[in-house]
Amino acid sequence: MSRHVRSFALMAAGLLMAGVTVGCGGPGGTSGHGEGKGRARPPASSSASPSRSAQGSRSLPALPAALTSQRLDWGRCKAGDDSPAPGSDWRCATLKAPLDYAKPDGETIGVALIRAKYTGKGGRSGSLLFNFGGPGGSGVSLLPAFAPQYAKLRERYDLVSFDPRGVGASEGVRCRDDKAIQAAESVDLTPDTPAEERAYFKDAADFAAGCARQAGKLLRHVSTDDTARDLDLMRQVLGDDKLHYMGVSYGTQLGGVYAHLFPQRVGRLVLDAVVDPAADSVGHSLNQTRGFQRALDNYLKSTGQDPDRGTRKIAALLKRLDAKPLPGTGGRVLNQSLATIGITVTLYSRSSWPALTRGLEAAGKGDGTQLLALADTYNERNPAGHYGSQSHAQRAISCLDDKERPTPAEARKRLASFRAVSPVFGEFMAWDTAGWCHDWPVPGQYATPEVSAPGAAPILVVGNTGDPATPYEGARRMADELGKGVGVELTWKGEGHGAYGSGSGCVDSTVNGYLLEGRIPRDGKVCS
Repeated sequence: MSRHVRSFALMAAGLLMAGVTVGCGGPGGTSGHGEGKGRARPPASSSASPSRSAQGSRSLPALPAALTSQRLDWGRCKAGDDSPAPGSDWRCATLKAPLDYAKPDGETIGVALIRAKYTGKGGRSGSLLFNFGGPGGSGVSLLPAFAPQYAKLRERYDLVSFDPRGVGASEGVRCRDDKAIQAAESVDLTPDTPAEERAYFKDAADFAAGCARQAGKLLRHVSTDDTARDLDLMRQVLGDDKLHYMGVSYGTQLGGVYAHLFPQRVGRLVLDAVVDPAADSVGHSLNQTRGFQRALDNYLKSTGQDPDRGTRKIAALLKRLDAKPLPGTGGRVLNQSLATIGITVTLYSRSSWPALTRGLEAAGKGDGTQLLALADTYNERNPAGHYGSQSHAQRAISCLDDKERPTPAEARKRLASFRAVSPVFGEFMAWDTAGWCHDWPVPGQYATPEVSAPGAAPILVVGNTGDPATPYEGARRMADELGKGVGVELTWKGEGHGAYGSGSGCVDSTVNGYLLEGRIPRDGKVCS
């Protein structure tokens, strides 16, 4: 939620582990879209604006041959819960990359890669790299899980993904232990009193301090800009003249930044479930508030309910939970914050709407177990009480990217306007504008990412009209900011987060035609 956008692939993986049935067509899920007004899109000349100048700099030293000519040692992936099955044709390797691209001869870090070589059914087009979003998602664990939907693409490409720097096996950032994470679940994420507000921002400051202790100097080198440069190093080491890439959710921001930094190296890029590059951090939060409310309205309509009345009913449930949490499992309780998260996770895919119905019905009868289980999927909590670290990496990456640091007073002033957009999600999102990067130990880099890519090959930008997390309007803005003749928009009238692999033959055939044959659709094509 909010600036820390999750891709559907991550949500689906969590819901499946929790035993909740969702559509597994791939990272797009069963799709949908919707956004609101972020910051107005700047004029085309804004690429030189001060807020973007640091990220847009291209004057860094050249990389040494020791890095660009390194040979990857592809071997069996290490055993683990998320590893490919023994005997599979997936192979893993570690790329050596500079910690600091301004000092390319200095300290290096390892970036974990995974690959399945092309099947040989067609002429090889090179490598196709994937980023499934987050930020903070592990491509090493997710690509094998969703690879069946990419079988057609594998006829021409080696399928490759990676754990971005600061994520998973790539020097992963972890800021708290399990005990501290569970204790923090009692913090009210929509504080109503001065005491709750102090506790909310103290918790945020404690989290930031933990990241500083655990990550050290790495915390200054996990930006989207850094990872875009890692992508270009991968391209070189994999032996490709151009980068072929599919980015989902946050992966679209990464792809746009890459295109800006290396326009002449753009091959065939697909950006699906598009982050609005023209929205600042507050704009993203407002966009998502509108997007999730839009998805909730669609859910309520699908169950025969009036959206306004259904929204008021859910908001009243959350208010009751704020005063008196419901019992869950293992001595834990379902409070207002966890219930909000549990509701949110089901809106990433239409096929998980029945889980929302069951959770709301149970909560209405005094049982918080089902909504708590849904919240646990979002928070990466397994039955043994161990929490994943994606949200830690997510915060580290987004707070290094985001220059703006809204204050508690500014968040307080936004409460009414956010509530007006959504009585269910508004307060949560408004407080998050200030809480997410509160007291962060390193400064952010820009207010909005620069994605203009003059001279780049056409890039396919895929938007979905019912998407809650990356609302549809962002796709047009991305296409416009990439530049005339570069951004080519494809629209799907669907539900959920993402479009490719979500059941639309029109979308899939258009994307496949672009990636496999280089067929560029008409800008503005619509799949219904």
